[in-house]
Amino acid sequence: MKTGLKFSDLRVGTTIFCLLMTATICRADEIDFNREIRPILSENCFYCHGQDGNKRQADLRLDDREAAVDFGAIEPGDADASTLIERIFSEDEEALMPPVDSNRRLSADQKQLLKNWIQQGAKYETHWAFATSNRPAMPSVKNADWPQNPIDYFVLAKLEQRGWQPSPPAERTTLIKRLYADLVGLPPTPAEVESFVADADSAAYDRLVDRLLASPHYGERMALPWLDAARYADSNGFQQDGDTWQWLWRDWVVKALNEDLPFDKFSIWQLAGDLLPEATTEQKIASGFNRNHLLNGEGGSIAEEQRFNNLFDRIDTTATTWLGLTMACAQCHDHKYDPITQKEYYQLLDAFNRVPETGGPQQFSKKIRVGKPVLELRDATFDSPLAEAKEATEKKRDADDIPRPMIMSDAQPRETHILDRGAYLSPLELVSFDTPAFLPPMPESAPRNRLGFANWLFAAEHPLTSRVQVNRMWQHFFGLGIVKTSEDFGVQAEFPIHRELLDWLAVEFREKGWSQKHMHRLIVTSATYQQSSRMSAEHRNEDIENRLYARASRMRMPSFVLRDWALKASGLINEKIGGKPVYPYQPGEVWEALQITKERDFTYPASSGSDLYRRSIYTFWRRTVAPTNMFDASDRQACRVRASITSTPLHALTTLNDPTWVEAARVLAELSLKSSEDRSSQLQFAFQRVMCRVASDEELKQLQDAFARQLSHYIDDLESARAFVSVGVSPRDETLDAAEHAALSAVCLAILNLDEALTRE
Repeated sequence: MKTGLKFSDLRVGTTIFCLLMTATICRADEIDFNREIRPILSENCFYCHGQDGNKRQADLRLDDREAAVDFGAIEPGDADASTLIERIFSEDEEALMPPVDSNRRLSADQKQLLKNWIQQGAKYETHWAFATSNRPAMPSVKNADWPQNPIDYFVLAKLEQRGWQPSPPAERTTLIKRLYADLVGLPPTPAEVESFVADADSAAYDRLVDRLLASPHYGERMALPWLDAARYADSNGFQQDGDTWQWLWRDWVVKALNEDLPFDKFSIWQLAGDLLPEATTEQKIASGFNRNHLLNGEGGSIAEEQRFNNLFDRIDTTATTWLGLTMACAQCHDHKYDPITQKEYYQLLDAFNRVPETGGPQQFSKKIRVGKPVLELRDATFDSPLAEAKEATEKKRDADDIPRPMIMSDAQPRETHILDRGAYLSPLELVSFDTPAFLPPMPESAPRNRLGFANWLFAAEHPLTSRVQVNRMWQHFFGLGIVKTSEDFGVQAEFPIHRELLDWLAVEFREKGWSQKHMHRLIVTSATYQQSSRMSAEHRNEDIENRLYARASRMRMPSFVLRDWALKASGLINEKIGGKPVYPYQPGEVWEALQITKERDFTYPASSGSDLYRRSIYTFWRRTVAPTNMFDASDRQACRVRASITSTPLHALTTLNDPTWVEAARVLAELSLKSSEDRSSQLQFAFQRVMCRVASDEELKQLQDAFARQLSHYIDDLESARAFVSVGVSPRDETLDAAEHAALSAVCLAILNLDEALTRE
């Protein structure tokens, strides 16, 4: 029986709307539901007329075709008889949908599009990301000479449809700098640049790519976004911010990436390494991914409440990282947009509800957290990343020397209930583990635990796992994913312009044995990646975000990489791989502000010697006070898979004043002074080590002028000169003239702060 809408019952909530490349509205060709209709309904209707029965108004669902038709909101083929059309075109404010007080308005084009869609039969489709990916055929292109691999055919086809052409290839100096920044996060030496530029062999670029993929620094660079996703830190968080041994998990990630451990194993070990038959120490350490969450060791904290906080965090992190779904709202009610019910949320949570952890106040030793479950490493079963742990174990001075990384365990199974509004004290229906019904079912023979779940993620028909991962790979190399909302592939996500390319990459990843290095190589050897990043007026006016890839993306390098770049360019860097966290320069009284109890000593234990110059990935990460010079990094308190790109004075203040950059400039100046007696050659030396190219005559003249001004200043103020060249603990060659050294140091600091130096072009 069809019923009319109750005007007073209808309200529309606020969501994020992005409808790209909308086609002409009034037309005869078939309207694409996923690209053109779902975004309108999701933005304006699903909040009150979606699957969440608790919020649903007038008992109307618009996310389900059958329900909408039965209600009378939609009459397929007869728009004028459809209540939905009547309401959105109504001139009566009491009847208008969306309601006036919702602050949502449909444009005239959107209204007409909905009308045309219903007239065409109101066809619904499965959300594109929830359909199994199949390898699409490569499109035909006019300029068949441009593509270098399949990626380029998809990109060029879109450009030619628009009447655009790709940008010319980037200069070779730009290409080598780009590759080093993206694949290892360190600058090439001038000799490496010169060799690559001079190599006319057509295979030179591919050889460079292969060399960088084989570099031990590849794993360090590629681990950075993974640590953000895993909310990795070296302390627990909260007031009693005790330290951990989770750096063993961090080193495992670097090692696994360097070895190109297939992504299915890379994932399964992290989600359920402890449950594998005869699990090795390495596999157990890998399972520390889901023990990287905050731990509340405060007096008075409620153990069960904290345990559930950990559980909710694990579900949110796992769903975001592997499924690209935002499941957190299903903790309290059915998801308002995606087909995830509250029951399904707790069914998934059941697989993680078996860890024997106390959840409440923890015991802290002077350096590490002693908690449950931990893996006590008393032998050397896991090779190089555990070298320092082995050394600490062999010393056996006291119990604190025994490495105790936190790992997962199913040693304490519990009953899992749906919680009323997510309140741990209000259990409702008892549930057991299962995966969301809108995704392919698990095999009946699969274990109903984390291991079964982890294996299920890599079923050939699973629509999300490979799509989500290749999208984040693309994001690494182009700044934005093919799907911009890399954390959300649900119905609120934008429809990808390059959906066919995304699906091709997803199938390629799966069929090539889940090799991340294969995918990275494929991307960086494409003509698309090798384009110049110079922006034309057309690019700026019509595609400023570079979603069509008519050029390479240009972006500021992450603060981790900027610091490493300065250390490498100056020759200060300590390139040791792995090991305990280090404590480089930090302003005074930052940690000390946490000293509110006598039980914990929060004096910053500054490193000395070469440890000051370790790569940024090894900097100790305290949750309560993140490293002060990592200005754009995640706070590591929650999963983050999309970097925030911000521009504030803090960035410039850091790279101009932080002791790391000032000392790097001073040491680079010293190397330059010793490289030649000719001033122009000295300036060219410094410029090349940072910028990875030779300065032009005009640039060299500007550097010479800058040096002359600085030299005049420091000759008149030798005290300031001596102070400037004394920054940092590395020894200075006292035979160098202080004024001259200070002047060149100032120029080197300016070079390190040039836009081109801070930017991956």
